[in-house]
Amino acid sequence: MMKRYLLKRDFRGFKKGSHFYLVVESEYIGMKEYVLRTQDLSKRMIISEKEMENHFIRVK
Repeated sequence: MMKRYLLKRDFRGFKKGSHFYLVVESEYIGMKEYVLRTQDLSKRMIISEKEMENHFIRVK
């Protein structure tokens, strides 16, 4: 099952409250990147660890 996240505030053209699925989590030389997809899987976003912490909340 994919992890689900909720957007805390408007970010990169997406509105607060938008739902995303975490598709890939990777780390390269201490730098973490996350690939998120919109709930309908039509759009993709690659973000840093800092952006993940600042803009997203995990939904259980």
